[in-house]
Amino acid sequence: MSGRGSRTNEFSRLVSIESIGPKAQARNIEAGEEERRNLAERLGLIALDDLSATVELSRMAGDLVRAKGHLTADVVQSCVITLAPVLAHIEADFACNYAGGGRPEAEVDLDPLSEDEVEAVTGEDIDIGETVAQQLAVALDPYPKAPGAAWPDHGQQEAGAAGESRETPFAGLEKLKKP
Repeated sequence: MSGRGSRTNEFSRLVSIESIGPKAQARNIEAGEEERRNLAERLGLIALDDLSATVELSRMAGDLVRAKGHLTADVVQSCVITLAPVLAHIEADFACNYAGGGRPEAEVDLDPLSEDEVEAVTGEDIDIGETVAQQLAVALDPYPKAPGAAWPDHGQQEAGAAGESRETPFAGLEKLKKP
């Protein structure tokens, strides 16, 4: 979640690893208009009207840094059926760990049975803005539906006056098999 790559992160908020101590320190971050517009494009949203988060950072044993946070966002997605705008308010808690701090000699004791993932840090900073952007991406509804939108009823016939049952999609496929 450190945001490595050739592109510039749309919502970057760097925190020096050296500034993080054992006592949790909270950082409040909020995306500006241009950052929200660029993130909306990256995430395939119609709009990202609001994005803010509170992230608590604390140093754990060794070079392990723990980030716990809460994000809120107002997004507009496209309905997967009608393409109509679907507004959603998202609130999500998250936690992640960072290790390394760019020092090759950094050693971290990890619990192999832990469900927490550890992100390797290759520089001297942690990008908590990129972490929030990635957590937002995970929290988005992958199949947003507008109110009242329904999938079309393909491959089925309407019931007749005599109460005949509907043809199933498999029956339609069976007809295609026959010469």
